[in-house]
Amino acid sequence: MSSEVPGGWSETLPCLHIQEIANKVKPQLEEKDKKPYPVFVAIQYRTQLVAGTNYLIKVSVSKSNDECVHLRVFQSLPYKKEEPSLTRYETGKTRDDPLEPF
Repeated sequence: MSSEVPGGWSETLPCLHIQEIANKVKPQLEEKDKKPYPVFVAIQYRTQLVAGTNYLIKVSVSKSNDECVHLRVFQSLPYKKEEPSLTRYETGKTRDDPLEPF
């Protein structure tokens, strides 16, 4: 059970179901960054409850797992039936970089 406070960010969590959300925003990242990401494996995430959920997701984008991107994704409330949206991203990250709000 998470001790998440509305508006606050959760602790960094290992990825369980988050790969599905990362896969849904991958085409948005590839379009915005103007390059393909053949390797795209979510490895950590954090959440923030708002009028929906913000996710910070660390995604490995190299076979060696050394190069990562950080994604900020918004998922609206379920009744809206909207797909997740990539709101921001940071490239040039490593596996050791902390997953901090940006």
